[in-house]
Amino acid sequence: MKNKIILLVSFFAVVFSLVSCLKDDVGEYWKDDLAGKMYATVAVPALQQLALKPVAGDVKYEFLVNIATDALPTEDITVTLKVDPAAVTTYNSNTGKSYKPYPNIEILTKTILIVKGTRNASAQIKVWGAEALNACDNYIAGVSIESATTASGGTITIAGNMKSNLTALPISNPYAGDYHLVGYRIHPAYVDPLTVDKTTAASTVDCKTIRKPQMGDYPYNCDITITAETMVVNGATVNKVIVSSPDVAAANFGMYDTYTGSAATPPTPPSTDVNYYNPATKTFVLNYFYLSAGVPRKIYEVMTRL
Repeated sequence: MKNKIILLVSFFAVVFSLVSCLKDDVGEYWKDDLAGKMYATVAVPALQQLALKPVAGDVKYEFLVNIATDALPTEDITVTLKVDPAAVTTYNSNTGKSYKPYPNIEILTKTILIVKGTRNASAQIKVWGAEALNACDNYIAGVSIESATTASGGTITIAGNMKSNLTALPISNPYAGDYHLVGYRIHPAYVDPLTVDKTTAASTVDCKTIRKPQMGDYPYNCDITITAETMVVNGATVNKVIVSSPDVAAANFGMYDTYTGSAATPPTPPSTDVNYYNPATKTFVLNYFYLSAGVPRKIYEVMTRL
């Protein structure tokens, strides 16, 4: 395991020699560049990613802090870390992105001891509060090396372009998950509606859109986008939704403004309002159609989160 770690550190040291201000031949890196020198770095300075569920509770992750040297350190080294929103700003400036600094970060190992005879140690980070954030925003947790000193008081140079761990923290679509679906599809060739009563899995398309695998009983995908527009249904404030399908041409697909369906299978809950999401009950009520040979196939569905 030690050989693998040393090999990994050597690899990143070579990368460092290519992209940093240490301009020596790659083949001569260990001999020419680091002889008698030490640099404090994070082992992987490239952007990392950890998806967060939109629920309360802590999420922990870690990264490796490294001392780049040509020989193992002969004394203990203390490395201190800091939460660094400025590192996120710098990343945005360099890449043209627009990430926001993640607001709730705690460094569990603000002071790290790298024991003599070794080159690295792990840093532990805790984040929380994803349930209160906008899933459509993009966040990065920025943590940087603040200082590095030897046991005898010597100062170790911090590698400026390898001092920060940047971890993107996308928040999963809060509407994705398993639902109990009841409803039907009305087909002109059948007298009775084609009913469904099953568990269906809704997956993430983007931060406001989910996809379920069928329209009623018909195997075309159906996309549901939750909007900020609200209305009141049976005394509850709900969000209007937009229903579409990646498998049906837009000209052959549409939604109903009010319930249109079979009198033998009235909507539940009892309301003529359709195509909305009730956040209190985590329920979608949908009424839409697709055209085949110019004739609408009507679908009515109630999806309740399990």
